[in-house]
Amino acid sequence: MSTTTAAPSPTPTPAFLSTARRGDVARWSQTIIPTAREAPADAKLPSHVLLIRGGYIRQVTAGVYTYLPLAWRVLQKVSQIVREEMNAAGASELLMPALAPMEHLKKTGRAEAYGDLLFRLTDRHDRESYLGPTHEEVITDLLMGMNISYKQLPLNLYQIQTKFRDEFRPRAGLLRGREFVMKDAYSFHTSVEGPGGLDETYDKMYRAYVNVFTRCGLDFTAVEAESGPIGGSASHEFMVNCENGEDTILVCPATGYAANVEKCETGPRPWSFDAAPTGELKTHHTPGMPGIEGVAQHLGTTPAGMLKTIVLEPAVGASVKTGDGGVRWVLAVVRGDHEVNEGKVRDAAGFPVKLADEKAARAAGFAIGYVSPRAAAAIPDTLLLIDPDATGGRAAWATGSDKPDHHDTNFSWTRDSGLALPAADAPAGRVRVADIRNALPGDPSPRDPSARLEARRGIEVGHIFKLGTKYSEAMGLHIMDAQQQRNPAIMGCYGIGVSRTMQACVEMSFDDDGIVWPAPVAPFHALIVMLDPDVDEHKRIAADLADQLSAAGADVLIDDRPERPGVKFKDADLIGIPVRITIGAKALANGNVELKHRRDKSKGEQVPLADAAPRALDLLRS
Repeated sequence: MSTTTAAPSPTPTPAFLSTARRGDVARWSQTIIPTAREAPADAKLPSHVLLIRGGYIRQVTAGVYTYLPLAWRVLQKVSQIVREEMNAAGASELLMPALAPMEHLKKTGRAEAYGDLLFRLTDRHDRESYLGPTHEEVITDLLMGMNISYKQLPLNLYQIQTKFRDEFRPRAGLLRGREFVMKDAYSFHTSVEGPGGLDETYDKMYRAYVNVFTRCGLDFTAVEAESGPIGGSASHEFMVNCENGEDTILVCPATGYAANVEKCETGPRPWSFDAAPTGELKTHHTPGMPGIEGVAQHLGTTPAGMLKTIVLEPAVGASVKTGDGGVRWVLAVVRGDHEVNEGKVRDAAGFPVKLADEKAARAAGFAIGYVSPRAAAAIPDTLLLIDPDATGGRAAWATGSDKPDHHDTNFSWTRDSGLALPAADAPAGRVRVADIRNALPGDPSPRDPSARLEARRGIEVGHIFKLGTKYSEAMGLHIMDAQQQRNPAIMGCYGIGVSRTMQACVEMSFDDDGIVWPAPVAPFHALIVMLDPDVDEHKRIAADLADQLSAAGADVLIDDRPERPGVKFKDADLIGIPVRITIGAKALANGNVELKHRRDKSKGEQVPLADAAPRALDLLRS
């Protein structure tokens, strides 16, 4: 699957202007567009600021917003584009409830996996329920009651609905909210490969997403991604490229490989345990130190000179059998200025992992917060994974001392680990060297080791997953195949953040004066500004122009407010409608109106009244 910046679909997609439907015509005086010169102090991101100042959204409580008429129109247009592309890819729309029984999540383990992000509630009969962040369990339960045959597969069902996530610190407007609008789709199959298999539908969804975001006018990149709490074997995120994006993606400039930080691989990094000790191991009292920076300063080193050792355990919470026997604990060792990547630890270990239960880990002998690699030798059934940057390429390391409030300096792998350290060509054993940290800009590319990874910022607007049988096995959805064998259904899921897409459009396209909407998702295509709204002739001209544009499929807003021209022009730029037609006495004296595209920084062009509507449509199409 390609992970380079997506190109427009080679097949034609429906135009946003069409004579098959008349466009809407609205009057500013008859709707509510509460523009503002200032935004709330807690709005920092430009798109968040502009959506508030432009009268698009208003906060109800932290992370929850009212979509005012302009925003609702944008959401409807994004949703319609999504519907058209999903339907064209063979999916069918339905609507599931936002409220679902907790036993569904308990069957799949996601009641625990979601943790505090889940909105939980108990009804008057003491039944536990939750507000859905996604609907994998609900859709799986639905199909279980239908006795689906393999002859009815593949099946792809989707909805556009409000979702809920109890963010600890909602921020950035619609990008990190507690309530949001999302399209989620779920596909069902009896095979992964071949006609009707998961791979085929996944590729269709990938192409549909390319079409959706291209039609929304977005500059985006499709990147390899971790599946997170959704689960599954493979996934891609669709990221809008913008400087203020909340997510970091890493890109290989030579090959176009792109992945998010959690998924990004690195090219080969040299490592060895050959460095000889340079001094005696020394223990230091380090009580109450404020994090690794404080410890490093106290020890006279830097975080890059320290080893960070994280205790994990098999995700099932029990010993996992490997070629070397049972594994109850996993120690992941990275350099002090690096972060352990649980997905990569999973891949290196060969089984799912989670952060160890602190109480159980302490009982086993781990001094949490002060663990050193030596604990792998001291505590039975422990697998040690070491990142290449944390090996013996450095002669002496600072590390935990395996007792509370103490750290060691001059740690040497060869002298102090108490372990049989592997060679580069050694088979996987109880001690392994593997890429287990988050990738960083400047790391060697996994596709071309001569190239270095580069960082870009983006906003995630879509995510597709190959789920496999995670949910069908947990909940008991089995399908009778052509050989009369019952097997767990193979699933995929595909999400688009509709409200996130709206704000991403703004974050990608604005200037000092306000929003610059891509025409396909703009709330209105044309804004007719009447400088003298009480003059009957001007009213007639505005109505006639609106009728011509509407007949061509354009949505039109008429600014008929009794406001000063300066106020109207500032509001026009702020709300960002693509084309502005100004009706004023001075231009009309010469038979003209003023026409201006929102992206055009010039004053605007004088156009004969008879040519105004056709010229406006040309600007929109271009």
